Amino acid sequence: MRACSPPPTVSRRRALRIVAGSAAAMLVAGRISQPALASHIWEGTALGAAARLILVGEGKQAAEATVRACLDEVERLERQFSLYRPDSALSRLNANGILDQPSLDFFRLLRLSVAFGEQTGGAFDVTVQPLWQVYADHFATHPYSGDGPPPAAIAEAASHVGYRRLSVGSERIALAPGMAVTLNGIAQGYITDRVADLLRARGYTNVLVEMGEIRVLGPTPGEPPWSVAVAAPPGAVADPLSLSLRDGAVASSAGAATAFDPAARFHHLFAPDTGHSADTFAAVTVVAPSATVADALSTALYVAPSARIPAILHAFPEARAILTLPSGRRLRFPAA
Repeated sequence: MRACSPPPTVSRRRALRIVAGSAAAMLVAGRISQPALASHIWEGTALGAAARLILVGEGKQAAEATVRACLDEVERLERQFSLYRPDSALSRLNANGILDQPSLDFFRLLRLSVAFGEQTGGAFDVTVQPLWQVYADHFATHPYSGDGPPPAAIAEAASHVGYRRLSVGSERIALAPGMAVTLNGIAQGYITDRVADLLRARGYTNVLVEMGEIRVLGPTPGEPPWSVAVAAPPGAVADPLSLSLRDGAVASSAGAATAFDPAARFHHLFAPDTGHSADTFAAVTVVAPSATVADALSTALYVAPSARIPAILHAFPEARAILTLPSGRRLRFPAA
């Protein structure tokens, strides 16, 4: 499970990059847009990382108003889910151990997180934040440590990990003593979906939302799909991964993208059952109907034992996964 690191830079923790949209959307990498369908492209930062909105077939004035509404929605949700705002709902939960009268979004996301924990056999666990703290504290004073934190410190932190001890109710959310929650493995997907929902409600049918994860609506039948490139993970000998996307989402997790040490042996994607950074895969990419599912699954599959991956994906029949080994070899589920 991905624990929460310091606020990311604009270079993002993820390897997703849009290299070309639908032919109706934009001119990128030599692909020529259809001039009859104008696009409004906004690029900036959201959630501390690079962000992008592409609205096809919309005039500048209306599109700019829509972008402002989208960013207001991101800001509203970040006030719920951020670990770096002391007054956020998540910060208050971790500081006090309880949160009374949570917002509907916070309740929904925590309830979803527990459900993903059950569906993935515990591979997805939002209570791994104590592990991140142990690793962050260790490498703050031992930046070139080859062994990582002392085993006793890892074991102590791991003893406070366990989503089943997270009490989630619409009136109160409560943590067991010593627990702390990070939503870094699901909140970006959830926010991406909420922005897409806002756009759909405003009548948009052909858009791309990149808010930490990627979600597209459309294009309409007869138009080429969106094309998404996933860069090869650091250290892996692999070509970029090219995906076609229509009315769906994609998320990718790579441990080396947020490492504690220069060799990237220790990173933020922890196996909840061991307390150690997972090392089976260099990257995991998931395509799913929603960014929330893609986000959570890319995290869970990265840290899960390989033998459990087919069973996890069986619970998500509309999802497909591409798992990149350190050698660069790729495994696809379901198999092509």
